[in-house]
Amino acid sequence: MSGKHEVTRFIRSTFRSVWALEMLCLLRKHADRGWTEAEIVAALRASDLIVHQSLSALTAAGLVTVSGEGQVRYQPATPALDTLVDAAERLYARSPDAVRRLIVASATGDLAAFADAFRFRRD
Repeated sequence: MSGKHEVTRFIRSTFRSVWALEMLCLLRKHADRGWTEAEIVAALRASDLIVHQSLSALTAAGLVTVSGEGQVRYQPATPALDTLVDAAERLYARSPDAVRRLIVASATGDLAAFADAFRFRRD
């Protein structure tokens, strides 16, 4: 079982949007089948862009694979990742608003850091 801080860190570093988490939950729930991007768009009622960006991020994180035929599957690179996904999914089911706030705060923090790079500093 993963600790709360480890799960929080995983959520903040892995998911750039709630859409990405929703997509991962969908793929994990139906891990026995492959999905096309169009099927994911329809199932989540999301945009092509959101699905494409989320798939790229989840693939880079080692959570999903895309076959040569474009079939997307939940396939974590390690058992430890699967354990973290399970813990994140359970936390999301129990406290969806808290998980959403974690994701939004992480995205906002990245944006603030970028904006701070352009601030004029007085020496």
